[in-house]
Amino acid sequence: MDLNVQERGGGQRPPSARRVVTFTANPSIDKTVALGGPLARGEVQRAVSVTEQAAGKGVNVARVVAEAGVEATAVLPFDDTAYRAMLDAAVPTAMAVDAPGVRHRPRTNTTITEPGGTTTKVNEPGPTLSASDLDAATAQVVAAAAGAAWVALSGSLPPGAPDDWYAQLAAALRPLGAKVAIDTSDAALDAVLAALPASAFDLVKPNSDELAQLTGGDAAAFEAAAAAGDLADIVAAAKRLHERGITHVLVTLGGSGAVLVNAAGAWHAAAPAIRVASTVGAGDSSVAGFILGDVTGLDPADCLAQAVAHGSAAASLPGTTLPTPDDLPPGRVVVTHLTA
Repeated sequence: MDLNVQERGGGQRPPSARRVVTFTANPSIDKTVALGGPLARGEVQRAVSVTEQAAGKGVNVARVVAEAGVEATAVLPFDDTAYRAMLDAAVPTAMAVDAPGVRHRPRTNTTITEPGGTTTKVNEPGPTLSASDLDAATAQVVAAAAGAAWVALSGSLPPGAPDDWYAQLAAALRPLGAKVAIDTSDAALDAVLAALPASAFDLVKPNSDELAQLTGGDAAAFEAAAAAGDLADIVAAAKRLHERGITHVLVTLGGSGAVLVNAAGAWHAAAPAIRVASTVGAGDSSVAGFILGDVTGLDPADCLAQAVAHGSAAASLPGTTLPTPDDLPPGRVVVTHLTA
């Protein structure tokens, strides 16, 4: 591969831009328990601190977008006054829109963090949604998307939702003109791929495990190759996804940075040197960074740089803390243009 290395991105606050809508199909209250030492299984330990906040992958994307000065609307599949108040207190500029008349209690996801950066998560399944709940939430997403620049469909699906719910939503959103990002896993991710090209969309963000799931590759081999600087197999796998109907394929590789593939080519962005405090929210922040770059008119390489800068910033922050523009790593992200 020919390499064209450029410095991209930076920590500047992007100007106000068009609205971004996110949909969190299975929102949560994220409870973070910080320990003063390593987790000792089977033992009694005292927490150093405990915090709670409104969360879920789409909510996280909306919070990062709103903190960057871009209007964000976080759509939720059910109404919970306490949860919405939590979100409003965290990011007043992100507006939560609940499906009318649907009452459920959001799940609680518990994160245990150790001083060395090791994070353990225990996630509840979430409430079971009925067919009428699903219809109400779908209508709310479509209504909120009118006039939006991007719609991000994020996270796991709650009990009761069909595996292809995100694929159905992508098809419903296509006539509205908004770009669609999908960030999910497991059966929901398989269903999104199976629905292509009829439910084509604009951004997917697999990690190495999810890239292997989607393309039949080997996650450990992807990670080892990326660490050695060999990106050929990752780019080839991402190209196969792009060719099936996904405009941008953003593969996040942790400390090895990220790869972006689209119709114009392929790029690699190196991850800034950081001290990892917690990886919770790093993937969501990467999605938000890419979208922020796009809505502010950046080219794909700079969108990739913004994704890596935001993901790295999230990983450098404790617990479930999400990055603001002031938290982005100093300097510029190095992006390499890969030409086959």
